[in-house]
Amino acid sequence: MNQILEVLKTKCYQIPQILLFNYQKLDVNELELIVIIYILNDNDTNYNPKKISNDLNIDVKKVLEVINNLVEKGILSIEIIKVNNIRNEVINLDLMYEKLAFLIMKKDTNNKESNIFDSYSKELGRGLSPTEYEIINSWLDNGYSEELILLALKEAVYNGVSNFRYIDRIIFEWAKKGIKNKEDVERNRKSFKRNKENKELFDYDWLNDTEDN
Repeated sequence: MNQILEVLKTKCYQIPQILLFNYQKLDVNELELIVIIYILNDNDTNYNPKKISNDLNIDVKKVLEVINNLVEKGILSIEIIKVNNIRNEVINLDLMYEKLAFLIMKKDTNNKESNIFDSYSKELGRGLSPTEYEIINSWLDNGYSEELILLALKEAVYNGVSNFRYIDRIIFEWAKKGIKNKEDVERNRKSFKRNKENKELFDYDWLNDTEDN
């Protein structure tokens, strides 16, 4: 905490509110937060552990350890870019922004008091990505009921497919047919089965049936 106060006293640093309130949810400790704040406010994105060490008065070995931890936690990445044919290492915080965006979306979904996201996660046997949260939210925003969205997931899993593009197609086709609930799905399934059986019966080559009577 003393180190944070020293940083704040020497310069007016900007700290995103969502980062300040949620850094522990990102598994970031106070020293790592200091380094992140420093990087956020440094106009020079080049990766320079020595400069960070001098500016923050932290041992360079400790700086290297902190950066390595942040990379392993998926908070930042060190990328190599070429400028005038010179290779430079730069710090990229896009991973952190993605995690913060995920926290915002998760908060929004909790406000909806909906268990649809938990249901999807349980059915798929894994956590949902930020993009998948966004897709489900778009279905809800477009007026599709939670019941229909969950039924589409079950239909996809039943058919051995669990990608969201396939589920989106099911929802789109059902919406075109006016399918809105479980009863509609059952009627549609029975109708499809009936039509398939009738087609097989119609397509049967009775004239060439050589089976003995």
